[in-house]
Amino acid sequence: MGIFRNEDEPGGNPPNPQDPGKVVPLLPLRDIVVFPHMVVPLFVGREKSIHALEQASNGDRQLLLAAQREAGTDDPAGEDIYDIGTLASIIQLLRLPDGTVKVLVEGKSRARIRSYVQSDPHFTCEVELINEVEEQNVEVQALIRSIYSTFERYVKLNKKVPPEMLNSITGIESPSRLADAIVGHLNLSIEDRQRVLEMVAPSKRLEEIYSLMQAEIEVLEVEKRIRGRVKKQMERSQKEYYLNEQMRAIQKELGERDDFKSEIGEIEETLKGKKMPEEAMDRVKKEIRKLKMMSPMSAEATVVRNYIDWMVGLPWEDYKEEQQDLVEAENVLNHDHYGLDKPKERILEYLAVNSLVGKIKGPILCLVGPPGVGKTSLGKSIARATERDFVRVSLGGVRDEAEIRGHRRTYIGAFPGKVIQSLKKAGSSNPVFLLDEVDKMSMDFRGDPSSALLEVLDPEQNHSFGDHYLDVDYDLSRVMFICTANVLHNIPRPLQDRMEIIQIPGYIESEKLNIAKQYLVPKEREENGLKEAHIEFSNPALLEIIRRYTREAGVRSLEREIASVCRKVAREVVKAGESATKVKVTPGVVRKYLGVPKYRFGLAEERDRVGVCTGLAYTEVGGELLQTEVSVTSGRGKLQLTGRLGEVMQESASAAMSYIRSRAKQLGLKRDFYSKVDVHIHVPEGGTPKDGPSAGITIATCIASALTQVPVRANVAMTGEITLRGRVLPIGGLKEKLIAALRGGIDTVLIPKENAKDLKDIPAAITKNIKLVMVEHMDEVLANALALEDPDTFLNEGAHSIAEIYDVPGEPEATTVPPAGVN
Repeated sequence: MGIFRNEDEPGGNPPNPQDPGKVVPLLPLRDIVVFPHMVVPLFVGREKSIHALEQASNGDRQLLLAAQREAGTDDPAGEDIYDIGTLASIIQLLRLPDGTVKVLVEGKSRARIRSYVQSDPHFTCEVELINEVEEQNVEVQALIRSIYSTFERYVKLNKKVPPEMLNSITGIESPSRLADAIVGHLNLSIEDRQRVLEMVAPSKRLEEIYSLMQAEIEVLEVEKRIRGRVKKQMERSQKEYYLNEQMRAIQKELGERDDFKSEIGEIEETLKGKKMPEEAMDRVKKEIRKLKMMSPMSAEATVVRNYIDWMVGLPWEDYKEEQQDLVEAENVLNHDHYGLDKPKERILEYLAVNSLVGKIKGPILCLVGPPGVGKTSLGKSIARATERDFVRVSLGGVRDEAEIRGHRRTYIGAFPGKVIQSLKKAGSSNPVFLLDEVDKMSMDFRGDPSSALLEVLDPEQNHSFGDHYLDVDYDLSRVMFICTANVLHNIPRPLQDRMEIIQIPGYIESEKLNIAKQYLVPKEREENGLKEAHIEFSNPALLEIIRRYTREAGVRSLEREIASVCRKVAREVVKAGESATKVKVTPGVVRKYLGVPKYRFGLAEERDRVGVCTGLAYTEVGGELLQTEVSVTSGRGKLQLTGRLGEVMQESASAAMSYIRSRAKQLGLKRDFYSKVDVHIHVPEGGTPKDGPSAGITIATCIASALTQVPVRANVAMTGEITLRGRVLPIGGLKEKLIAALRGGIDTVLIPKENAKDLKDIPAAITKNIKLVMVEHMDEVLANALALEDPDTFLNEGAHSIAEIYDVPGEPEATTVPPAGVN
């Protein structure tokens, strides 16, 4: 801020008249505009500017001060400098130790740059003075009075302007000098100051300054009001602090609330360093204020305190850094599990995309497969491979929606749901979250937990998951959810739609052998306190356990049997003491330790039988052999179904019977054979419910065999859905069914032709040991399944019936088929 001289002040020499075309050095100014009659110190550091000062001081000590348009320009050109500036004289010049120059200048009059004479080593320009006209009229006098009063208000509001300036300003009578004197004390931008400098008429200049002062006064009044409010708030806070200290002193004397207050203080200190969303932070602070006003012994205080503990203890914005090394992650997955290529590939894809994008929504995978194939342990392995925390929630038997969403705080003993509880246990907001047995949930009057999971497992919604207890949104979008299930049909369709389904089939014999050698034997040996010097399993011994002591899709029973052998060896080691020798486990040792084999291996059926056929079923525990029996007795056309068959399977039996009736001529049956016999279809293991359409061709083959007395090949199994016209439709669970066939000693399997596309997922170990026959019509099934002397005769010459081949008398086919008497 500059100092303005009156003409009668010492050193305030009036400007000498100059020729319009005087050539003077130019000093470009940054962030300052110098007005006439202003005395201001300047610090000069640029070489050109120092050279201009030296040139001026060696001459008549006059130079032109003009502002730069952009303060950041270090080496301005002519177009970077305003055309109008102030002609000034140097009063004092002082060189500083750092090489800069401090100069005291006094503005003399306005001047306009006519042209630039030179730019090196400093700017020199030709200038013309701008003569100012003194105006003295009523309007100008009114403006001057308004300026005086307004400036007085401005000085009172702006503490940066000393009050003595009022006396200096009131002594100025010239309108032009008054305007220049006041504008130097206003908080204006460089553009506003330059605009005032370029105004020649004093009246226009006074009007502009009056307008600028009014705007500044409004801003200063707002600032004053804000300062007043802040001061009141500070006074109120100081008052509250004083009263709180008094209350604390009184309570300390009474011996009350010390612990309670200290606990609240600890919570507040913890909250200062806690990263939380703004909504959650506001809610916690509100609850803390409520808690301070409550009695520590009240029931409500306990509820509020528990709520605050949950809110503060959750990892709202705490994320654990993920593994980015794909090779290391793949090594971890392969070390922990044998096979399971699809889920491993999906996890590595996620890590690859995450390393490229930086932040993506967590995948929601559903691993579907029989028990014991490693679904749950794969979740732990994924957490280890990604270096995330791991939490598991079992949903088996859960029937209350509040288990997922939590209870509202109005209930006694309310808690958040399992999702929020598990996140607090994990300590981070991006763990691997395993929802185990998601197909075992049920529902009752308390709600449907599977519907509550729709929000949790939807990537478009779970960024704002609402727990009833917290009553604020929680971001689950970075959580990697992994669900496990044994069967898919028990999971509601909307829930399936939100998950990426990955089927994990059962293990074949070679895979079980590798798992036993690489994982199960070392694990059980260690858990039973044995060393490699104590026990050694041979491959034939492990195959003996797999084939004759287990029959499962997974490896749980296999692990138990290996553990049983290890325990018996451990007992012998302890008995023998130091003289214990290494036990080599062979098939004979296995039978010694485990007793009589539990299952047959290699014999599906001992011989070909009439009316007995081997089907293939897909159950919760993997593939199974499904023996089907048909008995034909004299009767009245009744079709009886036993073995706890479901509706779909009963309909398949009816369709199979209708197909057999439509092929009566080819089968050599009498036209009304069905009216004189009862057909009884039974599927053994009657205590086990069975359903599904894939047993259609099995039932039809059994019926045809029983009616024609042609046996079914014992080494053949089959699966496929049948239509009324005899077409064979595709089925699901092909790999599991083929594994069951291989495990049961079947060497030929009839499958629908449309399932040929699924064979690419079948391991070579299965296709090498099983002959797969593709069929698309029931005639092909009968030709391959029945023990016919000449199957081609049946296929190529349908008029010759199977009964005729075996010298069974038949009758010509009727033109119409009467309705069957099926109950």
